[in-house]
Amino acid sequence: MTDGSLPRIVADTPLDEVVLELLDGRVEIVPWSVALEGSDSSVTGLYTYGHLPVDGPMMDRLPGLKVISNYGVGVDHIHLPDARERNIPVGNTPGILNGATADMAFTLLLAAGRRLVEGDRYARGPEFTHYDPGYILGREIHGSVLGIIGMGRIGTQVAQRAQGFEMRVLYHNRTRRPDIEAELGVQYAEFETLLAESDYVVLMVPLTDETRGLIDAAALAKMKPTATLVNIARGPVVDTQALYEALRDGVIYAAGLDVTDPEPLPRDHPLLGLENVTIAPHLGSATIETRQKMAEMSVANLMAGLAGDELLNRIEGP
Repeated sequence: MTDGSLPRIVADTPLDEVVLELLDGRVEIVPWSVALEGSDSSVTGLYTYGHLPVDGPMMDRLPGLKVISNYGVGVDHIHLPDARERNIPVGNTPGILNGATADMAFTLLLAAGRRLVEGDRYARGPEFTHYDPGYILGREIHGSVLGIIGMGRIGTQVAQRAQGFEMRVLYHNRTRRPDIEAELGVQYAEFETLLAESDYVVLMVPLTDETRGLIDAAALAKMKPTATLVNIARGPVVDTQALYEALRDGVIYAAGLDVTDPEPLPRDHPLLGLENVTIAPHLGSATIETRQKMAEMSVANLMAGLAGDELLNRIEGP
């Protein structure tokens, strides 16, 4: 990708092979360092793949920038007011990853509640020499109470999956969703009520100033000692130290985390040493089918912005 006639874009590499194939022959990819050092007016597109920070000063170092395209839905790493002030459209990939992310939420819920990872380790180890019906007892999922914090597209799909487990579903959202209540039979609950009554609490909120640290020591103390916390949102929504202490001290039963703060955790972090936490390396949308669609949509947003056309999915929020 060195043809000088092609539009030049900055991207945080290495990129997925699917993304590279979609971009091949259409753009010239220049290193991310160009956006960090000096200035380059010839760069007209910015493609964020690994959630590296993008702010106003970076945009100013690329005065020819026409579009920012994000591989994924979450854009807390992009300072949207700065982009809006400079009239730079920002695109993301909503909708197409709802199902895969909801699947992952339930995967973590099931794995944490039924102590699957702990059981896997035991089954592979030298201690497993006979079947003991009293060992590694988990907690039931069917018939329990599920609390969903954030009833957006993905939260709705989590609620749909809960129907198959005959769960009572509570939800908390900035705005009440009577349509979802009527369709799925879920019940609105105040934040503290949801924490107190739920057996499983699933976090599905975006990372904002209001949600950062939402689950702190006080929130964890309101949960049942038999409850499991599942974070499929963003790591900073949960206070990591408070969560570690709550799991260590039995304030809550277990946790299933697709995201952490920081991400990844330092290899010597005490949270990694606990048996009652199941951690995935940010796999929410990590299926072959969904990642293909994410690549296609993010590249379509990028190419539309480079051509001066409307983006397939443009973020209009703050």
